[in-house]
Amino acid sequence: MRAILCLSLLVLASACGGDGPPPADLVDAAKAHVERATAVTHLTRGALEALGLLPVYTCGEPRRTFLSTAASGVRAEHACVTASIEPVDAVTDAVVLTFQGPGCELHGLRFAGRAIFAYRGGEDLMEVEADLRGLTVDGQALPATVGYGTCGDETRVWTKLEGELPGHAGYTVRVDARLASRSGVPLLGGSTLILDGTGALTGPEGGSSLTFTALHYEPGEFLPKQGTAVLETADGHRVEAGFQPTLWRLGKVEVTVDAYEPVTVPILR
Repeated sequence: MRAILCLSLLVLASACGGDGPPPADLVDAAKAHVERATAVTHLTRGALEALGLLPVYTCGEPRRTFLSTAASGVRAEHACVTASIEPVDAVTDAVVLTFQGPGCELHGLRFAGRAIFAYRGGEDLMEVEADLRGLTVDGQALPATVGYGTCGDETRVWTKLEGELPGHAGYTVRVDARLASRSGVPLLGGSTLILDGTGALTGPEGGSSLTFTALHYEPGEFLPKQGTAVLETADGHRVEAGFQPTLWRLGKVEVTVDAYEPVTVPILR
């Protein structure tokens, strides 16, 4: 009977989190990992918000007609943004957006600097790529390119980041991310962005891999409303951040380290 009781307690302990609460040093380290991961995903979100400042190309419309209308629309909607069209070659035109910072706020983010959008193709297939490396978002450099392809089988929206992680000295980041598709909802220009992606963070302690899934961002918010981010750290730990509607407005995240019980930690911007 005693053996059965002990076995039952062991099974119950495993179901409730196995290793119990994590040690304080692991919590502190995990919190730092999650803060850096959150900075990465916020940077990614900022890049895609910048891409959404211009409308998605309308298939079947002449390229330069579309760009003239799009540039005029940006200037009319945002007084702090100037837009000019520069022909590149027979199949490519560039739209240059210049943001008159530091108080140029769009979608709850502050933009300054300039971005160059290259439109390549025509009425049946359009590839768009924006170089954002001359741009800052919320005062931080944006080492990113973003883009989309449309008028083919589907519209896909992507971003690539590679460079120093702003606000975290000694850390560099590399990310490949995309916008998740939602039936009946435009990928760009909506009120919510949903991000999926993978990447790597490198710092004094080595390299960590990063995977984020279904991160829901609301306008003007730093933390995602929901979704998960998982880091496989250089010292062999698995850190999972669970963003939840009940916690995000409080600036808190549920963090799970390895097989320990989840803990809730504050994440500062």
